[in-house]
Amino acid sequence: MVFSQLLCIENEKLSEASFLAVLIEKKRPDYGLEVQHMSDHISVHARIAALQQAGERFVTATVVQRRAPVSSHLGDRAIIYPGGRMEGFVGGACSRDIIRRQALAALELGQPRLVMIRPDASELPLGNGQDVVVVPMTCASEGAVNIYLEPHLPARLLIVAGLTPVAGMLARLGTSLGERVMQVVSEDERQDLPAGQWAVTLADLPAALAALAPGVCKSAAAVVASQGHYDELALEALLHAGVGDVALLSSRRRAVSVRELLTLTGVPIRDVQRVQAPAGLDLGGQAPGEVALAILAGIVARRYLDGQATGSGQGEHDAAPESAPTPERSVLLPDHSVPSSESQTPVSEAVAVAHVPASALPVWGVTRPGYARSPVDGEEVQIAGALHHADHQGQRYYFTCPNCKRRFLKDPAQYVPDQSLQVMHPS
Repeated sequence: MVFSQLLCIENEKLSEASFLAVLIEKKRPDYGLEVQHMSDHISVHARIAALQQAGERFVTATVVQRRAPVSSHLGDRAIIYPGGRMEGFVGGACSRDIIRRQALAALELGQPRLVMIRPDASELPLGNGQDVVVVPMTCASEGAVNIYLEPHLPARLLIVAGLTPVAGMLARLGTSLGERVMQVVSEDERQDLPAGQWAVTLADLPAALAALAPGVCKSAAAVVASQGHYDELALEALLHAGVGDVALLSSRRRAVSVRELLTLTGVPIRDVQRVQAPAGLDLGGQAPGEVALAILAGIVARRYLDGQATGSGQGEHDAAPESAPTPERSVLLPDHSVPSSESQTPVSEAVAVAHVPASALPVWGVTRPGYARSPVDGEEVQIAGALHHADHQGQRYYFTCPNCKRRFLKDPAQYVPDQSLQVMHPS
């Protein structure tokens, strides 16, 4: 309402004759005053495109209305950078500093605004201070100019860890929402990614995060959705890099196990507590696309509602409906075919398995070259590319899953005494 009132007043004062004069004046081939370091409109657009491609933050200022005498012309443009540097021309000394200050304010809020610089500012509505700002023109020329400020913010980064159906839907939906999607996978999974997908291997994730521009990690969101394959490893890297919003696709029960392992591996408690698990809003969906939608809805809620929607633990979403607990499996022949098997196992059973001493586990023949035996369940683990391992008293131990690693780290003495199960591989 205020905006329309201001425009009506302005249009009344800008006569038809003066408006035509402005248009005729604008057709001059001389654009020398318009841009500093940018010779014409083409270079302005090219510069803006280059800045957007580089993921930079900046504000474009465009003269959308003017009343002579003023030095700017309709369509004159400038770029204002976060430090206040202005590249281009939208007015003389009287309006330049005003636009610089207003542009930085618009960039901070991330919202565009119309700045009306007028000698009769006191006679106009004050605007709302955000979308429309009215500022007095102090120059002797008594001209007036309206300048539209548009902040340009880089697309937010969405990190999706895993190559599961939900992870795939998260990447697709995130791209549709305008997010820059980085998918994190294991080395073996990389060959199965869609062509053109920005992918980082789990081993390269810390370096990739460190190479991002300052502030990108803090504003980024990450969803770990490997569903038990390498959840803890991805979470550890993301938390260490300071990624602002980190969520885990899991059931509540498995989330407890994951947080415990993170703590055992030395991740600070304050970081462990930042993990949103289960992830997303409880929309009741079960299909991968529905679960992905619920997770992204949770991210949006936390971004714009300051965590009020889900930050206090409300609106959590379980990864998938849990099936009935499986019959108790033999400790000697554990079933690791389901990466998130802990989420399907009663808590009492998990506790019982965790305290079986190594001496009670069998030794299944000689370990093959290039392999090591897990001290928890006695299974062979290929050393090359192994994801789950831990060091204890100068030895490196390998595990078939993160849950075995967690059990070992809770009480290594339960598994180390039997030398036949130790992995004689220097850390």
